[in-house]
Amino acid sequence: MHFFTGRKKVKKSGSNRRTRRGKWIARGYLFPSAAGVLLFFVLPFLIVVYYSVVDNPISGQFVFFDNFVMVFQNAAFQQAAKNTLTFSLTAVPLAVVLSLLLAMTLESKIPFKSQFRTFFLSPMMVPIASVVLIWQVLFHYNGMINEILTFFGGEKIDWLNSSYAQVVIVVLFLWKNLGYNMILFMSALSSIPRDIVEVAVLESATPFQIFWHIKLRYMSSTILFVTIMSLINSFKVFREIYLLKGDYPYDTMYMLQHFMNNTFNRLDYQKMSAAAIMMAIVMVIIIGILFLTESYFGKDVEE
Repeated sequence: MHFFTGRKKVKKSGSNRRTRRGKWIARGYLFPSAAGVLLFFVLPFLIVVYYSVVDNPISGQFVFFDNFVMVFQNAAFQQAAKNTLTFSLTAVPLAVVLSLLLAMTLESKIPFKSQFRTFFLSPMMVPIASVVLIWQVLFHYNGMINEILTFFGGEKIDWLNSSYAQVVIVVLFLWKNLGYNMILFMSALSSIPRDIVEVAVLESATPFQIFWHIKLRYMSSTILFVTIMSLINSFKVFREIYLLKGDYPYDTMYMLQHFMNNTFNRLDYQKMSAAAIMMAIVMVIIIGILFLTESYFGKDVEE
């Protein structure tokens, strides 16, 4: 009996050693990734926070919220924030809704389905420099769009130097991102259990009821992901505008990224850091609201 107990203790001790060894091996594999995150993400963010609360990097005197107040009262920042907010509130919902409608259209039985899918996916394969050249040809004052307008008796519009400038960027953003979002929604639609939809049809549910009470709830996580990705991409539209119009475009095209870039060129790190912190806080709040909304609509599916 004592001999058996001793063997059991030896086995338990060996098992504990293997568990500890496995934990150390796992930590060893995680260490390079953790070190990379700390070095390239956490540390730069802490440096940005430090710059946002000092008067300059040399003296390092703390001014606390003075930089934030200065940025918030800056006319260029106010213009950039207004334009970015207007663009995101317009482009992101359109990107989500239109890509969902396209996915549902392609899910149904329509002719030339593969050709439509290829057409909307083709912008993903086009380099951004080529896209900008196409848009310059289309929306130049003497470009193709104005030629079509004058052919039908309209007047020419200076698209890139007027109040219509942001409309051009919204169209460019949608053309570039609808295909990717559409593929994500098509994947989500194909993963919805067919038996639930069939039961709803047998219960005489209307197509709208099926969409609202079944499909939309099962796609809540995908809608959240697409919305967040579209929101992030809307902040990256600076590269297209920069290639179109440079550092200082028309007023309605001047985005927060322009403000950051121009502030960096002037080596005003304090102002740039404070603006970056403010933008990060707003992004965290928006994404938090999106997660809470998705949790509310998707709770029935999870249960």
